[in-house]
Parts: sequence; structure tokens; C-alpha cells
Amino acid sequence: MSETAPSPAAAAVEPAGAPPVAPPVAQRVPTERVHHGDVVVDPYEWLRDAQDPAVHAHLDAENAYAAARTAHLQGLRGTLFEEIRSRTQESDLSVPVREGDWWYYTRTVQGGQHPLLCRCPVTAPDDWTPPSTEDGAPPPGERVMLDGDAQADGHAFFALGAAAVSPDGRLLAWSVDTTGDERFTLRVRDLATGADLPDEVPGVFYGATWAADSRTVLYVTVDASWRPHRVVRHRVGTPVAEDAVVHEEPDERFWLGVGRTRSDRYLVISAESKTTTEVHLLDAGAPEGEPRLVAARREGVEYAVDHAVVGGRDVLLVLHDEGAEDFALAVVDADDPAPERWRTVVEHSPGTRLDDVDAFADFVALSYRREALPRVAVLPVGPDGLGAPREVAFAEELSSTAVSSNRSFAAPLLRLEHGSFVVPPAVVDLRVADGEVLVRKRMPVLGGYDPADYEEHRDWASAPDGTRVPVSVVVRAGTPRDGTAPGLLYGYGAYEHSTDPVFSPSRLSLLDRGVVFAVAHVRGGGELGRHWYQDGKGLAKPNTFTDFVAVAEHLGRAGWIDPSRLAAMGGSAGGLLVGAVANLAPSDFAGILAAVPFVDPLTTMLDESLPLTVTEQEEWGDPLRDPAVYAAMKTYSPYENVAARPYPPILATTSLHDTRVLYVEPAKWVARLREVGGGAPQVLLKTEVDGGHGGRSGRYEAWRERAYEYAWVLDVLGLAGAPLDGAPLDGPAADGGRPA
Repeated sequence: MSETAPSPAAAAVEPAGAPPVAPPVAQRVPTERVHHGDVVVDPYEWLRDAQDPAVHAHLDAENAYAAARTAHLQGLRGTLFEEIRSRTQESDLSVPVREGDWWYYTRTVQGGQHPLLCRCPVTAPDDWTPPSTEDGAPPPGERVMLDGDAQADGHAFFALGAAAVSPDGRLLAWSVDTTGDERFTLRVRDLATGADLPDEVPGVFYGATWAADSRTVLYVTVDASWRPHRVVRHRVGTPVAEDAVVHEEPDERFWLGVGRTRSDRYLVISAESKTTTEVHLLDAGAPEGEPRLVAARREGVEYAVDHAVVGGRDVLLVLHDEGAEDFALAVVDADDPAPERWRTVVEHSPGTRLDDVDAFADFVALSYRREALPRVAVLPVGPDGLGAPREVAFAEELSSTAVSSNRSFAAPLLRLEHGSFVVPPAVVDLRVADGEVLVRKRMPVLGGYDPADYEEHRDWASAPDGTRVPVSVVVRAGTPRDGTAPGLLYGYGAYEHSTDPVFSPSRLSLLDRGVVFAVAHVRGGGELGRHWYQDGKGLAKPNTFTDFVAVAEHLGRAGWIDPSRLAAMGGSAGGLLVGAVANLAPSDFAGILAAVPFVDPLTTMLDESLPLTVTEQEEWGDPLRDPAVYAAMKTYSPYENVAARPYPPILATTSLHDTRVLYVEPAKWVARLREVGGGAPQVLLKTEVDGGHGGRSGRYEAWRERAYEYAWVLDVLGLAGAPLDGAPLDGPAADGGRPA
């Protein structure tokens, strides 16, 4: 973790022969903050005012500078985009899922940015074989419910927040965001005519849930801090002004959500903080009734429920962590669900993190994580209770299995998705009665893709405190393990989110150029259970950063990569990770890609008027009131710790309308890196004017953005001109030397 100059691979970002372009210099406007006796003068806080023309001018200048500094990569970006496109079956059909008398699916059309939401009729009551067609053609009897491209026409940004069909199949509740700020307008469509009804509700959150009457729809609204805090009831055909608040959550740490059990018996209202849960149930057949409490919130106890019918009795399946760090599964009578009556059916097992439970008429699906991999087990429902769990096994050692879309309570099949880093995902139906796995479809990867041409490995690094950190390594077969290969290391490490083995067609463009792709499963994630998360949050957050550095250095020692040719990549909370690592071990990386990065966490967490700040206190701590948290965050905040040291090339990307991580954080960070860090020519900021936390909308725009990022990564690794198929480069990079 020395602070010597980074690898000369950084020279790759200097366009040969290009005229010098001066980087933007942000105006300094001192703003003072004082907390716990600590006085900090912030010269770039003025960039927070999104209404200030000077802010827009500065962001425009940064975009122009980034365009100029990466102009030499335009051809490579085009090549990468076409590679991604050529691997994709552009006209395609998802595997239909049955609900009632219809099969529901999405369909994409070549040239279309957004999918069609469609359905076709079920042919018989016992028909559980989904229709399929060649090359994404419409199946017989198709009805288009919503055409994404038609709805997106005239909008620079388009994203759906809900698409829920009423239980009687006649109405579609759908919502749309056309700015990227994740505030949606809810509408109701008559599926017989295709016309939208007069009902229109602006400013709602994700999702829409129908009551059993198919006339009442429940939605969630957000407060000024973008916190989902109210569940509201709307009756189709009535004025929105008459909508009634069903439940309101006053505690700013909690988010509200609403859904309907698969059995259609209950509407479930959940209030969740990062550590505590409270659930209310409402009879789906009586949506104007009063929600009743399942279990009162108890600090530090999380739980979730689903409805099942056992021996003719309504019961609740309760997944909880009371006295069970990695969660246990209990059952309780639905009419008397007090915690003291919870009866354990799956015991707590340290190291096996129970994640979710899905109830069906004849079985229960249990999702869990063991040895850093997601798995699924099935428990039969008998007249006297649940049977023993039976894990659904697949051949691949390093793979992911997850419950997919299952809408029918009476289904004899369980829809799953299974894949790995090198095996494209397959949608499969498990016939629960006999355990047969029916492969319905595997993601098509065009161009003769063969998983045998690639390898995936599990490795382990040792953190400074001796903790073993899992590492996933993906390479093209034949990539040398002699310390000469370039690499890209990805990490996240927050919110108990796990980075599971998932296939990516775009990643092949790196692997085929000889890049080793690795994932550091650092603490703060959930790969190894709840303790893995706890050991990387709050005051323990620095473990996330030192784990990542330990993985980077291990990859070099183990011969996976050339230590001078390793780039780092992370987004959102993962952007905080790579931003912190830029200060902690700048010489370990040839480049750092930080997408929508949370790089000014202390400023954000000190201002409770900002979106998400209060709800995030259980994740990061409360620096406003706790001096120990303040001191800890100040030691790792990327913005606060920029110093006069050599930094590798850095590309930060953001979106003007991002609600989760405001554009101002990377804007301030880049300005400080320019002023203090001495990396002006090699530090770039790219801001999407029409985008949200996930960037621009539309699949082709997403491919272009990934091509932009990967072209930059290949450039800093000295591979901008690398041939495909892992063929060696001419010159010093071919034998592990430092590129000129």
C-alpha cells in the first residue's frame, strides 16, 4: 500500500499526438462546517446547487473535457458496442409465466430500446408448458399490453416502475418515470381496449398492488427526502383527491412497501429499516379494512412473512433473525401470529443465511446462501406441516440458483434461474413432485459462444487481520497465470448485497482480450452470512477497503495478473469502495472506474435534509450525533482524504437526476483530485444529463455506456489495440513489461 507513482500504464490515457486540452478548474467558494469541534472548510460545496447556471456550465465543461480526452477511443467504443450487439439475440422472448388464464412475458424487437409487455391465452386448465417461438416471434394469440418504445417516444429517459395486472385480468396498473429521479406517474389501462383510463397519480414510488376486487389498487408515496412513507388506496374511476391513506410510517429510518401474497389472501404492508421490521396484514378481499399487526417492531429484529395453507388452516411462514443471526424459518397461525407462538421449522444454522421464503399450495421454496453461493431448497406441504428441505442441485461448482417469477399459488412447478460467470443463465421449471428439472430456455449468446472456452475459479485472499476473503476469478481458457495478464477487479461491499456468479455477454469483450476479471467478495456484502455484513458496516467499514486491497495484492502474488496492470471498478457504494482505495493504495491500480460513486459520504450523512440520509444511519452510523462515527468516516471518506500523492487515471460517471447518489459527490471529488491530487489530465468526470442512478434508459444506450467504460479500462491497461481471443500483443505488454 505504498504511495509511489502508479504504473506507466497510465500513459495509455494520454492520446498520442492530440493537442493539449486544459482540464476544467472549479471555482473555490469556501463553505465552513463545524461538528464535534472539528472545523472543515469545503471549497466545492457550491456545486450542490443544481439550479445554478454556473454548476451546469462546470458539468458541461467536464463532459467536453472527458470527450476530448477519450476521443481517441471512439473507434474502440464502436467496436465494443458491435461486439455486445452481435452476441445478443435482439428479437427475443422471455419465458412466459402463467397467472390465471394467461401467459405473461416480455418481448424485444431488433432496433427497439424497450421491451413489449405481452400476454397470450392458456390453452387448457392443466397447461403448464409455456409457449415458445423461434427468434423471438410472437406466440399465437399474443396481446400487447404495453409497448415500451411507443410510451418512451418523445422522452429522453423512460423507465417503468410498475406493471401489475388486476386479478381478473382486465386492467393494468403501470407507472413511468421520464426524468430519472425515480418518481413515477401511475396510470390504469383497460386491457380490452388498450386505452388508459382517466386515473392518473403523480409522484408515486415503485410498484402497484391490486386488491382481490380488481378495482382497488394500493401504491406508495415518498416524502421530501424520497423515503417511501405512505401506503395509499385508490379505487379505479374515482378522483385521486379521494384516495385514502392506508398506513403511514413516521419514523424516518423506515421504508414502507406493499404487496399481495401469492395466495391472494392478504395484502402485506412492511415497514423496514436496515435492522428492524414491522409487518401489517390486510384482507385482500376487504381493502378498506384496518391493517392488523403481525409482530410489533423490536429493535434489531427483522422478519418477513408469506401466507400458506397447511391442513386447511391459514398460517404465516415467518423468516426472522430473533436469536438467529443467519435467520430461521417459523410457522404460526395467521389469526394469532404473536412472536411467542412462532414454531421453528428450519433451525438457525450459522453460515447458512436464509434469504427468502415463497409459499405455494403444495410446497415451499426456501432461498438461502451457503459458502458464498445462492441456493434453493423445496419443502413439501403436508396435512400436518412442512417436510424436510431438499436442495435443488446443479452440476456447476461456482454458480447461482434463484427463485424466478412464479405467479400461481397452485402451480405444480417451481420456476428457477440458474447460471454462472461462464454459463449463460437458464430458466428452468422444477417439477416438485418428482424433482425433474425442465430447461425452458438458456440465454442465447450468438457468435458460437462455448462455455468451455472460459474458466471460473474460487480463490481466497488474506486480509490484514487474517480474515480469509473469497475471490471469484474469470478468465478465457489459456490465459497465462504467470503474472503477465492484465486484470479488472470489481467490488461492492455494502447493504449485505452479494455479488453472485452471473453471466455477462459484455464481459466477454474483456476476457477475449486477455483480461482477467475478478470479484472481491469483501466484508460489508452478504456472501458469507450476516457476520460478513456486520464486519463491514458502521465503525467496521474500513474492513471493506482493506479487504479489497488485500485481494488486489493477492491476485498479483498468485500470478493471476501483472500487478502493474490492474484496474478497479465499483459503482454506488462500490464507488465509495474504489474511491477509498484510491487514497489507501493508489499505486496498486493502473486505473479506477467509479460509477455513480458515493465519495462524499460524510457531508451527506451530516445533512438529514438530503435524500436517504436518515435511513442510511443504520448502515454507516450517525456522524451528526456520534463523534466516534464522525471521526471514522472522516478517515475513509474519499473526498475528505484526497492528498498530494500520485493517483492513477480515474473515470467517474454520474447522472444529473440521480436521487440515490447525487451528482455533486463525484463532481466535488474530481475537483479536489484536480486541485490537490495532481492528477488533472488523467481524472475525468462524465455526467449524464438525461439519466438516473442506472444511467441512461434503453438497452442500446446501456450497451453504449458499457462500451465507453470498457474502452477506457482497456486503454489504461494498455490494451486499446489488443486483438480478440486473447492473442498476445506485440511489444512490452506481451511479456508482462510495462506498456509505454
